[in-house]
Amino acid sequence: MRIVKWGLAVIVVIGLATGIWLYIKHSERYPSTEDAYVSADTVHVAAQVPGPVTSVYVADQNSVHKGQRLFEIDAEPYRLAVQQNEARVTLAAQQVAEDEAAVTSAAADVNNREVLLKNAKQKLERAQALAHKHYTSTQAVDDAQAAYRSAQAVLNLSQAKLNEARKQLGTNGERNARIREAQAALGKAQWDLAHTKVNAACDGHIAEFNLHAGDTVATGQPLFVLICAHSYTVRANYKETDIAAIRPGQAADITIDMYPGRHFKGRVESINGASGVAFSLLPPQNATGNWVKVTQRVPVKIRISDSKHHLPLRVGTSAVVTIDTAAHTGHPESGKLARE
Repeated sequence: MRIVKWGLAVIVVIGLATGIWLYIKHSERYPSTEDAYVSADTVHVAAQVPGPVTSVYVADQNSVHKGQRLFEIDAEPYRLAVQQNEARVTLAAQQVAEDEAAVTSAAADVNNREVLLKNAKQKLERAQALAHKHYTSTQAVDDAQAAYRSAQAVLNLSQAKLNEARKQLGTNGERNARIREAQAALGKAQWDLAHTKVNAACDGHIAEFNLHAGDTVATGQPLFVLICAHSYTVRANYKETDIAAIRPGQAADITIDMYPGRHFKGRVESINGASGVAFSLLPPQNATGNWVKVTQRVPVKIRISDSKHHLPLRVGTSAVVTIDTAAHTGHPESGKLARE
């Protein structure tokens, strides 16, 4: 009887040891954590141009589609700005055309003065030749010399005017700086006008909405949040002792507390480069005599790959994540990490 009892005890001990061993091996392959929360890509919607809101097309908690109109800002000042800059582009083109004509006129005057200078030089040379043979007076030579110098001075003045006209013109045609400046101002005015209409950047849900017609918005001021659908992730905070086995690309099983018994598929997208408290406002200071070692947690980002339309997820809700660390990751660094 005693032998039977001892045998049963040994069997129980072996069973318990086997169970513990299997549990440890299972935990090593499938690390799990309840410290996980649903998140999503979010857009903090803000106006790109300031002004009073004239129309609002959505409300808090509404579902929206990408490109759907959310609200509009008074566009009249921006339409007037476009018209004003269109006129400035026209005026700049006209001014450049006038400057081009002025350059052409100045160049023609220079050509004419060069011909007159050449003629004056020829007259001087003839007068000097005749004076050398005593066929003309010295006064005639002096008059020809003065005419030549006068023609030279007038040519220099014409060349200076041509240089000034060219400087005033700058580059010809559409490359002219004044035209490009006016066109840039027109482009900015058109961009401002287009952004008086604010559209949804993605399919999703409106949150934290408190905007009404008549409100005045400022540039870059966040007004409400757009939670993008089909881009849900889970931030799972794993113990640092589990991180060594986790790789990007590994499959994950996710259960959401708000949907008991429902399972979602996911895949590890990234592992944070620091623990959750490393960059907190008041990080722990361990250089004290009362230090107690505490296992830290490292955030792991997991992309949900099969979000279900009939089971809408909510940002911030609790989840339980289990990762299969033995699964093929398909990640370009997984093989290298495994070999290391």
